[in-house]
Amino acid sequence: MYKLRLTLSVLLFPACVFAQDTTRLSLLFAGDIMQHDSNIAAAYNTALKQYDYAACFEYIAPIIRSADLAIGNLELTLAGAPYKGYPQFSAPDALAIELKRSGFDVLVTANNHSVDRRRKGLERTIRVLDSLRVLHTGTFRDSLERVNTYPLIIEKNGFKLSLLNYTYGTNGIPVTKPNIVNLIDTVQIKLDMAKARNQKTDAIIVFMHWGDEYQSLPNATQKKLAKLLFREGAKLVIGAHPHVLQPMEWNKEQDRLVVYSLGNFVSGQRPRYRDGGAMLWVDLQKIAADTIVTTKISQAEYELTWVQKSTEFVMRPLRYFENDTVFVKEKTARDAMSLFVKDSRALLTKHNVNVAERKIQHEVDSIVYAVRLGVFTETDSLIRHDSLLGFYGLDKVEHDPGSFTWYAGLFYELEIALQALQEIRSRPGFKNARLAKRVCCISNLPARSENNPD
Repeated sequence: MYKLRLTLSVLLFPACVFAQDTTRLSLLFAGDIMQHDSNIAAAYNTALKQYDYAACFEYIAPIIRSADLAIGNLELTLAGAPYKGYPQFSAPDALAIELKRSGFDVLVTANNHSVDRRRKGLERTIRVLDSLRVLHTGTFRDSLERVNTYPLIIEKNGFKLSLLNYTYGTNGIPVTKPNIVNLIDTVQIKLDMAKARNQKTDAIIVFMHWGDEYQSLPNATQKKLAKLLFREGAKLVIGAHPHVLQPMEWNKEQDRLVVYSLGNFVSGQRPRYRDGGAMLWVDLQKIAADTIVTTKISQAEYELTWVQKSTEFVMRPLRYFENDTVFVKEKTARDAMSLFVKDSRALLTKHNVNVAERKIQHEVDSIVYAVRLGVFTETDSLIRHDSLLGFYGLDKVEHDPGSFTWYAGLFYELEIALQALQEIRSRPGFKNARLAKRVCCISNLPARSENNPD
């Protein structure tokens, strides 16, 4: 009997010592966030006399917010008026506010447009992002700020990450002292990577602004730099600047992933290959076994997005709009979207390594319809005192302090939604109302009844 107890103790003991604790973090990376003249003009609300980006990010925002941590490339300045697109960008602050509301946690700012508005633009961009409490890195007011904040440490869900960011140049515009823009300098990069390793974080991520514009394959310099970054300890290397998609490679044996270019996230560029991009989903897994902690990439997938231009720019995630003929009505627009999808899948299917397109579980989410009324305050009499809107039911999404995008109804059937739209447009003040898709968890949808058949 004693021997049996001893044997059981020996067998059970290792299970206690080597118990594992596993945590996970979902990361979302987006490519070039730009504002050309056409984007800026389309975002201006003439009725409110202010810029409004809610419609542009309406469908992409729920996806971004579903990630634990979302990081994008802010390829412009927030230098204030006059607002301008190419070649020297300055976007309205409303864009940054909408990026924050849409779910972006971190923006990288080292790119070839960092000093488009010289010192004022660089420093004001930093001030605006700081005021919104959006983490950022890549540009700095001075060397002291860089020493104290770089590499940027990001903490989320029990993970600690180091983020670095570099650009190949600034379009020939010199950086005004004491400002700093992180340039691709291999000597400096090695010093920064050593500092990142000393931070003892769970993973090192490097966001690079590199490559040749409009080229679908990485050049030799990109490949050489990626190898250097991996040798220096990077786990993820994310690329931007070409404005078109380039391949993604996940080396599972070495636990390293490089994306050479995510293409345009949002921009005014309309030529083939440039009117969309991909979001990269990366799941990190951290396993703590006794005193040993290891972090590894457990999943890597991409998701395609396309930007539609009509009277306004609207981001169309393909998970909701592929083959759509209701919201993408014009044949030219549908053809352009289809061509972007075809080109992108052909490129990434052929050249990607271990990074496939994300499979969307449609049974988790349900697409329903609503009528987008527009942007109003919470107490606006147009909204509060219209009996028809009260009949359909109202919902709102805040995107500026005290300013809301309002929706009426929640319709399961498109035909009924279109009837409601026509009825609402006949009311004073709502002639610009339009149909909208809304994404709802099936379990949260209101129950149907005889009095609420839609």
